[in-house]
Amino acid sequence: METKQYSPVAVVLHWLIALLIALNFVAAWVAEDMPKAEKMQIMGNHKAFGLTILVLTVIRILWRVLHKAPAFSSALSAWEVALARVTHALFYFLMLGIPLTGWGMVSGGGNPVSWFGLFEIPALPVGGDKALGGIFHESHEALATVMLVLFALHVAGALKHHFLDHDDTMARMVPFLRRR
Repeated sequence: METKQYSPVAVVLHWLIALLIALNFVAAWVAEDMPKAEKMQIMGNHKAFGLTILVLTVIRILWRVLHKAPAFSSALSAWEVALARVTHALFYFLMLGIPLTGWGMVSGGGNPVSWFGLFEIPALPVGGDKALGGIFHESHEALATVMLVLFALHVAGALKHHFLDHDDTMARMVPFLRRR
């Protein structure tokens, strides 16, 4: 039962995006109770990371379109394959939707987003409507909550395959787990 692995580019994009998403969650949680000056600095990095996630996700989607994903293990049941496909589709949606709603929320003030102080990314043309800003804010938080639930499901599934099923599903994205 040999499972093919994702390409090195797909693996790097997976783990880099996952790391940036985790950092962004931590930044948002830590910033909540900070004094305003420190909160603004942390949230500035949060926004820059979010836009980085957006760009990396677009690259990842383009890579996926141009490079077929490895086949699922034949040991997986039909429901596991279906759940994996739905989970991945939702991840792509969220990795686009969360940064876009955040960018939309910030854009309501008409201000550009600084990318780590190196350059500015223009505001989206969403206008300064307070109600629309509220919709972006609520959507951003709701999508982030869905991301946390999906992340927990994703990790639980990977650990189930590795420790209970003893198959190579997790090795598709974790190179050092590959069996010889």
